[in-house]
Amino acid sequence: MEFLNTFIKAAFVENLVLAYFLGMCSYLAVSKSVSTAFGLGLAVIFVLGITMPINWLINEYLLSESGLLGMDLTFLRFILFIAVIASMVQLVEMVVEKYSPSLYSALGIFLPLITVNCAILGGSLFMVSREYNFSNALAFGLGGGFGWFLAIIAIAAIREKIRYSNVPPALRGLGMAFILTGLMGIAFMSLMGIDPAALTAGK
Repeated sequence: MEFLNTFIKAAFVENLVLAYFLGMCSYLAVSKSVSTAFGLGLAVIFVLGITMPINWLINEYLLSESGLLGMDLTFLRFILFIAVIASMVQLVEMVVEKYSPSLYSALGIFLPLITVNCAILGGSLFMVSREYNFSNALAFGLGGGFGWFLAIIAIAAIREKIRYSNVPPALRGLGMAFILTGLMGIAFMSLMGIDPAALTAGK
């Protein structure tokens, strides 16, 4: 149940985009169409879901003073976390390029930029600061990625519809995207009063 609680909390209550506004660069740039947003969202789920438990193992058994080396190497945390993220993004990039060249072309530079997506690194740093165990780290990674996926799909669908609306010229493009993100963030704030433990317990 704790796994499910952490997943729900990461996906809805503490959404990385709409609660913490992390990963806004690719979120705004790639959300012009649902198809590209879908592809990038799946990539983020994969990268977060893989890198979070790997970074937990590195932090717990390699960097901490109680780890295998017996030394406090936490000053290397940023470098090693980003190295893990970069390697996973490279793997995703190769797979997408091989099996979906059209999606690879549509995503362009924003696919490799997942490496410096602050939502990915932010997830790992949240994991450390909250002292999650391995199970919770995996749940937080998958939930955070799923929440980011939902957010980018939602705004992409809205932006596709709003393309045919009479939007004032000054608000077209990023202006309207920022307004929509703010409104979605306010909507997700209503979920902050929900206790995931009570939901999964059926109360």
